[in-house]
Formats: sequence, structure tokens, C-alpha cells
Amino acid sequence: MGDNIKDLASITLSGHPGFLEPEQEKALEIFKVNLENAKLFTPSTDGSDASVDDDTLLRFLRARRFDPVKAQKQFADAQAWREENDAEALYANFDHEEFEHAKQFYPRWTGRRDKRGIPVYVYHLASLSGTKYKELQAVSPQRRHERIVALWEFMSRFTAPLCTHLPHSTPTPISSVTSIIDFSGCSIGTLWSLRSHLQQASTIANANYPETLNTIAVVNAPSFFNTVWGWIKNWFDEGTRHKVHVLGSDPGSTLRDLIDPEDLPKVYGGKLDFKFEDEPNLDDHAKEALGGDQVPKGPVLFINGRVVRPEIQT
Repeated sequence: MGDNIKDLASITLSGHPGFLEPEQEKALEIFKVNLENAKLFTPSTDGSDASVDDDTLLRFLRARRFDPVKAQKQFADAQAWREENDAEALYANFDHEEFEHAKQFYPRWTGRRDKRGIPVYVYHLASLSGTKYKELQAVSPQRRHERIVALWEFMSRFTAPLCTHLPHSTPTPISSVTSIIDFSGCSIGTLWSLRSHLQQASTIANANYPETLNTIAVVNAPSFFNTVWGWIKNWFDEGTRHKVHVLGSDPGSTLRDLIDPEDLPKVYGGKLDFKFEDEPNLDDHAKEALGGDQVPKGPVLFINGRVVRPEIQT
């Protein structure tokens, strides 16, 4: 698991746009040429945008320690996966009511950001027990897969671009999330029953949305957490495993090094009124950008400073 959570701010910029070492710059150039030769990438020409921006390409390179060959393999596999799942149409056409309901089973955005501007997500695992677990089990594995895809599209195409647009201290695009994983009230039996659900979501993210998990703070870790970690650690690559930080039952002092008290939920030692079941509690900058105090319902994009509905596809 990761180093001290207090040290994260100093390493955030490494390997991001504008903060590349010479060998990383070279790896990016090689990566682009290789992708272009494989017809997976079209560079910018005559003022037109490249088919894939540098921030996205660098996420794949960081995930593979700036090895262009390994990054190309993951990028090609992810593109094939997107085509196989028709991710664009899936997201655009997703039923609004089901989309909002699906958020109850996965990490949720608090509506706030950490000190670097990265969106803060919360996942209270015990909330998925009882009737919620029965609801989850009533959904077919294929539909659960589609829900996960839609929610990752929401994060990468709405939440991250919105947070990039908002004032933030990190001089790079926002493309990842800070996650608080709350084990309070969660028995080992509940976790065992949820293992396939959690593995499915983790595997999709790790393979197809690399480097979108910035910091993972495990709070209220139970005595059996080491057993649980033994189950789940292989769901993540080595880089992601080092982003997991296990905190105790009083994580406030540590989390406040990463998240301002006004943006940290009260239950974790902050001042924000937010529970896992709540809608995002937006800050003033987000309210201004969205023209209201709520995140729009259903699938949405944030492009060039405004909310856009994806075009329904047939």
C-alpha cells in the first residue's frame, strides 16, 4: 500500500502535461508515432485537434511506467473494448432514471474537491447490504457492467472536465478522483458477498480508464482488513495499489491534510453536510459553472465551459 498520504501533493504533477522529464517526452513522442502507424491516433493538423489529447495518452503511459509498447497494448485493448461495448451510444442512450438509481451502488461524488482540485468520491460499503444487496443481485451481470461503463463515462466526461474548468491549484487537467472508501458497519460476510460486484467495477476501471484513481483512503478499516486486502489487491495494478492508504476510525486529521474541512464530510472529520446517500453538495464555483445548485440528471457532458447532453444514437 501507499506512502504517507501527506506526501501526495508533491508527487501529483509527475508525468502530467507540462511536467514531463526528457525521457517521458520522448516516450510520448514514440507512443504517438506508434499509435498513428497502428491507425489508433490522428495527430493535430491544420489547426484541428488530435483524435486523442495528451492528457489521455499520458494516463496510459503513466499506467505502464512510460513504456510505449506496453501502453500501446493497453490503449488498443481499451479502444477495442469501447467499440465492443459501444460506450459512446451506451452512455448517450442510458435511461435517466436508471442512471441516477445506479449511483447508489458505486462511489459517489460529494460535489467537492480536494486541495488540488481533484473531485472527492465516497463509497460506504455497508449501504449495499440488506435490501440494497437484493436490488443489486436482481440486476443481470451484463446490465451491471453497462451501469459501470455509464458511470465511468460520467466521471471522465462530466465530473473531471467540470473540475478542470473550476479554479484549482494543480496546473494540469483534472482526470482522476480522490476516493474515501468507508468500511464502517461492514461485516466480512457483506464484503465477501460483494466481492464480484467490487471486482467487476475495479477491473473495468483498471483496464479501460487507467490512472483515474488518484488517492484511495480506506477509513474505519476493520480488524479483518488485511484479509480483505489479500482478496482484492490483485484487482489493481502495482501503481494503483500504492495509492491505497489505510486510515483508522478517526481519519480526520490525516484527511484534512488532503481535503479542506469545508469540503470534507462531517463523518470523516470535516464540516461538509454529506452522506453517501446524498446528491452532490456543490461548492459555489461549481454552482456558478452549472447555473444551479444541482448536478443535471442523467448522462451529461461538460464541454468548453458548459453542460451538454450527448446526442442520442441509434
